[in-house]
Amino acid sequence: MDIEPLDNGDCPPAPIPEGALVRELPIINRKGLHARASAKFVQTVERFSSEVTVTRCGETVGGRSIMGLLTLAAAQGTSITVTAKGEDAEACLDAIAELLANRFGEDE
Repeated sequence: MDIEPLDNGDCPPAPIPEGALVRELPIINRKGLHARASAKFVQTVERFSSEVTVTRCGETVGGRSIMGLLTLAAAQGTSITVTAKGEDAEACLDAIAELLANRFGEDE
């Protein structure tokens, strides 16, 4: 299922580390990137060795930090920019994209 990312308004572009792969992903679940969703995000990232960052509206955090992800306040209808750098970066981004497309396993 292809989901079009939503516009984040006047937010500055995300910094992209040299050699990193990038995906802009929409937050479609009703509760956004809340604590349980952030924990699932981190669990997904930890299956891979790539370095992952997540950016929303100019704020960038590590993809392995639940608290960092929560500070992004990524509500339903916003989008996040995820970068991954490493040998398994593409597989990592695919897994993250699938997690978000499946609403973190939530019903809504």
